[in-house]
Amino acid sequence: MSETGTPPRERSGMDRLRRALKSPSRGQAVVGVLVGILAFAAVTQVRLAGKDDTYANLREAELIQALNGLQAASRKAERDISDLETTRDQLRSSTLRRTTALEQAQKEVQTLGVLAGTVPATGPGITITVEDPKNELSLNHLLDGIEELRNAGVEAVEINDRVRVIAQTSFEEDPDGVRVDGVVLKPPYVIDAIGSPDTLAGALQFQDGFTDDVEADGGKVSIKKADRVEVSATRTPVKPRYAEAVPGQ
Repeated sequence: MSETGTPPRERSGMDRLRRALKSPSRGQAVVGVLVGILAFAAVTQVRLAGKDDTYANLREAELIQALNGLQAASRKAERDISDLETTRDQLRSSTLRRTTALEQAQKEVQTLGVLAGTVPATGPGITITVEDPKNELSLNHLLDGIEELRNAGVEAVEINDRVRVIAQTSFEEDPDGVRVDGVVLKPPYVIDAIGSPDTLAGALQFQDGFTDDVEADGGKVSIKKADRVEVSATRTPVKPRYAEAVPGQ
């Protein structure tokens, strides 16, 4: 109670606030400093974010124009991607066509090389050994034997591992044997022929055919079938003197 006997008046919230502001405690001072720092940081962050936003200050018309520009760029990028994909597919297709054509051309070259005798050949066929101990074998008999092989579908022929027989091969008589394309061959004559073994052998063994004719002249013929016959003799390609390829074929 006061000296006058009147009880002290209770302080209002406003009075306590004024007193705290006039004489703040240590804890209140620390809290105030922290609040001030946080407020400064918040204001700075908002300003930086506003500077980084390119479109923040644009008007509606400017935003629409910017959006249209982005859409146009997107459409152009899509067209470029489509064009590049089309070019890629065309290149793939073109490369495939060229590869297929090249493979086909190589196969044809190999086939023609076998027929022309310019490359070695291997495959099923027969090996014919013609013995002529008295050296009395008629050249015509040997020619007949080659012709019978051709009629039976022979695909590659060589004699004595030295001469490749083709359509233009020449045969001549020689005191020591036969002359085939200028090369003198002596008996026994070993003929390697590639084709169907059964068909080729049958073509030489029919009655009064090649085998009978050779044996009638004192010779002997033996035929051996094989799953793999090697024809290694080759010829050098000769350029035609008169024939020319038809243009465009």
